[in-house]
Parts: sequence; C-alpha cells; structure tokens
Amino acid sequence: IVCFHDRDTRKLTGKKLAIAESTLADLRALDVGEWKGARFAGTRIPLLTEVLATVSPEKKIFIEIKCGPEIVPPLLKVVGESNVTDEQVIVISFNEKVIAAVKKARPQWTANLLFGFNQKDKGAPGREMPRLLEVLRRCGADGLGSNAHPGLQEKDFAILSSARFQHHVWTVNDSTVARRFLRLGSRSITTDYPGRLRHELSLK
Repeated sequence: IVCFHDRDTRKLTGKKLAIAESTLADLRALDVGEWKGARFAGTRIPLLTEVLATVSPEKKIFIEIKCGPEIVPPLLKVVGESNVTDEQVIVISFNEKVIAAVKKARPQWTANLLFGFNQKDKGAPGREMPRLLEVLRRCGADGLGSNAHPGLQEKDFAILSSARFQHHVWTVNDSTVARRFLRLGSRSITTDYPGRLRHELSLK
C-alpha cells in the first residue's frame, strides 16, 4: 500500500502512471520531490508501512482510502504488523462500502465517511443532512468528515451529535473559520498550515 493523494502521478512527476494499475517498482522509481525544490529531489512515494513507523505512541493517524473495499484486507495486515494501536487509527473515505468493510473487520477502529457539500449551494447542508444520517447509519460510520461549508449551522451539528456521530472538517487555513467550526463541535481540522493555525488559535 502506497500513500499518494491523486489517482495518477502526473501532477507531481510529469509522468502519468495510474496508482492502482502500476507496480511498486515503477512508482518508487519516480521522483515526487523535485518539483518542490532541489533539497526535496529524490523523494519517493512512501509505503504505508514507512508512514506508520513515524507515528509516535501519543499521536493518531488519519488514513484516507482512495480506492475501494478491496484494500481493506491488506490494510489490516499492514497496520497489524506495525506498532500503531487500534486507538490510534482513524480511517476516512468517500466510499461508504469502504467504511462498512472497515467497521465490519475492525469495529474498534474509528471510521468516518467523507462528503463534500456543494459550496455554491447555501442550503446544501440542511437538505443533505437527513440522507447523510441514513448513509452514516447504514455503513456503521463513527462520524462525518466534510468541507468547511459556510451553510453548516448549529442545528446540523446538533443532529449529528444527537445521533452520536462526530464531525471533522477540511480544509481550513483561516483561524476565524477554524474557531467557528471548533465552536460548532468539529472534532478535528484538516489544514495546510498546522503550525500557524495552532499558534493563531492559541492567541486570545
């Protein structure tokens, strides 16, 4: 299992290889750091085993599954052979079948369904929430991870909370927006600037 955000490698390497259809040898031959600068040249696509080895005992790891439920058995094996405990693992995916497969195999893992509300539609969260609750229940998810839609309100968080579902939010780089979602009840914030955001949130 390799850790990579996109379906293919074109954006970072200039060479288009579909991740799911490529051999490990072909993927590891690519330089995914040179685009960022000379000191990053030679960076290779990491294996999940390598990433797990960097997780200290007091931290958690969010593992986003980009493919389908076929990856769950090898995922269980890789995590099981690492030093990461069940309490440290949080699986996230847009695919409800992935969440269902994870919760069936490892009910003790936290698994959150991802959903992106239409940013151009102010009323999207209110209309989508009833359907999302049904999906969350059906797949056994622990919570919902969503984009930072401005239409998300206290009533939406109350609905999730009353149904015993967590909320997590992405991608927030503005401290004002971050404070709003923390106040509403989000359990975690995905950001491109964790150090800066943590500092700004610590200020009165």
